[in-house]
Amino acid sequence: MAEVIMPKMGDAMTEGKVLRWIKQQGEAVQVGEALAEIETDKVNVELPADEAGVLAQILVPEGQTVPVGQPIAIIARPGEAAGEAPSAPERPLAAAAPPAPTRAAPKEAPQRVPPEERIKASPLARRLAREHGIDLAEVQGTGPEGRITKEDVEAHLARRAAAAPAPAAPAPIPAAVPPVTEEVPLSRMRRTIARRMSESKQQAPHFYVTVEIRMDEALSVRRQLNEALGDKVVSVNDLIMRAAALALRAYPNLNASFSGEAIRRHGEVHLGFALALPEGLIVPVIRHCDRKGVVEIAREAADLAERARQGRLRPEELQDATFTVSNLGMFEVESFTAIINPPQAAILALGSAQPRPVAEGATVRVAHVMKATLSADHRVTDGAEAARYLGEVRRLLENPVLLVADLSAGEAPPLRRRDNT
Repeated sequence: MAEVIMPKMGDAMTEGKVLRWIKQQGEAVQVGEALAEIETDKVNVELPADEAGVLAQILVPEGQTVPVGQPIAIIARPGEAAGEAPSAPERPLAAAAPPAPTRAAPKEAPQRVPPEERIKASPLARRLAREHGIDLAEVQGTGPEGRITKEDVEAHLARRAAAAPAPAAPAPIPAAVPPVTEEVPLSRMRRTIARRMSESKQQAPHFYVTVEIRMDEALSVRRQLNEALGDKVVSVNDLIMRAAALALRAYPNLNASFSGEAIRRHGEVHLGFALALPEGLIVPVIRHCDRKGVVEIAREAADLAERARQGRLRPEELQDATFTVSNLGMFEVESFTAIINPPQAAILALGSAQPRPVAEGATVRVAHVMKATLSADHRVTDGAEAARYLGEVRRLLENPVLLVADLSAGEAPPLRRRDNT
């Protein structure tokens, strides 16, 4: 028998939740087949089988959280008896519902129908009584032998009107039901986001620098690329990630992290991009992003995003980012500032490219302008360096041929030399 244990997927992972069992007890499994879906503090992942055989026993039911390393199932290898599956606990029988009380048949109201033919009344008095719903038996006749006349019915109507009760006050309008305040428990992902973002804002002294970038040329190159490729392969964000990654080569302080006693400049540019899921925000990573062409970045980003929505990302695809790009342009956001994703030193926040009048010499024309805001850790870098980095990102995006020059070779275009001012 082989135990299936709750795996450790990431340095910070101490426990995991069994979201659902993909294989059921008694089913045959092959090495690499998905056994269950596990929820970590970053993402949901499928747990593959390390052994072939039969899923002999499920030890942890769906929805239960257990520590890393705890057995959650047992696989019987070929030739081993799977044993009998533990029987599911029997559900208690529902208590018999008490018999519904029998309702007594309503008693018929006694009819009080005076014999009209025995009441003496003039035809005009009878018609007036019918029109006003008056029982002639209640009217005192003053005619010969007690005959009821028209005047008797009118007098009865006058007495009844005088004795009628005052109209009832209108029913009070029920008070509006106040909105219900509900308390939503934190998911593991939301709890992690809350903890990490709070730590970042409390520990890293943020500062922010914003520039405007004219995006007409970048939009044109994107359109030409997609026409050549025959599909909407390349997005604006793919061009931005390419520019951000290339610019980091010249500004290694922004591709770094603060360790307390030193600044750790990373040798590789692993670019994370913020991706919103219904459960929260995750940051898939494109490794060696500065060495990849725009189309390769576009296809890798699309694949990561699609698998993230399906809960099929691998843990390593969410680790080791050295810089993050966060883009809200698709929501028509003009600009925003982002919180640094620790332990990184900076994050780039992008708004949408919006048409605006811009001055060019003595003329004014309409151009698509995008605002880019860099949030940076003041322990690692300063405002001037952040401004120069943004200037390089702007230069690349306003001259997008520099971003696609390496479309086939994957080589980077020449970067602007840094000054020492």
